[in-house]
Order: sequence, then C-alpha cells, then structure tokens
Amino acid sequence: MSVLSSLARRLGGKRWFAVVGRAYVPLDRLLGRLSKGRFVALGLHDLPSFMLTTTGRASGQPRTHPLLFATDGDAFVVIGSNWGQEHHPAWSSNLLANPDATVTLGGEKIQVRARLTKGAERERLRRVLLDIWPAYAAYERRAPHRNLRIFRLERTGADRHGLRGASSPR
Repeated sequence: MSVLSSLARRLGGKRWFAVVGRAYVPLDRLLGRLSKGRFVALGLHDLPSFMLTTTGRASGQPRTHPLLFATDGDAFVVIGSNWGQEHHPAWSSNLLANPDATVTLGGEKIQVRARLTKGAERERLRRVLLDIWPAYAAYERRAPHRNLRIFRLERTGADRHGLRGASSPR
C-alpha cells in the first residue's frame, strides 16, 4: 500500500479528516465528471472508488456521488457512512426509493441494482469494508443512533458476471 493511502487510512477516523473529506466531495464529483469517471481522487491508488449515479427520490434527477467500494463476487459493496454524520447520505435514501443505479468505474458505465443487506450478510460485508477503510468504525461510533446502510450493488447489464476494469481491493 502506498504511503499516501496508508496515511489516509490512519487519519480517516479523525473528525477533522471527515470535515475536510465532506468539503472535498464536490471537487471529487467534478473531477469524476470531467474525466468521465476515469479519475476519482477520493480513491487513492490503493483505495477502490467509483462514481455512483442514483435517481433523486424527490427530484427524479440523476445524482452522482464518489464512493469507496469493495467487491463481493461480481457485485460492488458500499456503505452509507456519511462521514459519521447523524443522518443517512441522500444517495442511500435514493437507492431505497429506486434501487436501479449506474456505477462509473475507470470510464466504464455499469448498470446495477442495489439491495440493502441485513443480518449475517451485512456483518460479513461490514468486515470487508472495514478492511478497506478502517475509519468506518469511527463513523459508526459517531452515529450510534443509526445503523449505517450497507448495499450490495448487483450488475444488471450484459456484463453481469465480470468485473471488467475492477479488481478486488487489497
């Protein structure tokens, strides 16, 4: 793992890091849009990231968000941590209202359908996500009144059985 990724993983649970991260998301969204999803700075070299486009539950308009992810077989896994804030991120509520979404990874658009995980599956995927970004544990502690939503994003397009351009997180 690179020095920069290691440092980010160590500092990720600090409150100031979450404040900076939240402020940085609009810039990351812009970088992702301008590069057609080929570059998402939120995901450092060793941290897998993509752009997730959901449909706004109230507006019906596309909403794009840079996120870290894990893989589970041929599916993607994301967590609605919202940097440990007291409320769920809008994208997670959008997925509950309309589970059809698009992942943009390395410039490739992949159609997915989200499924909220529960029970043993949720706990297993939580551990996978914590391996990638240990700060999720700090975010859980900061938002004890809510259960951070973990979604499994299953491919729905013709390439359902492959992760072209994606590799399992280290």
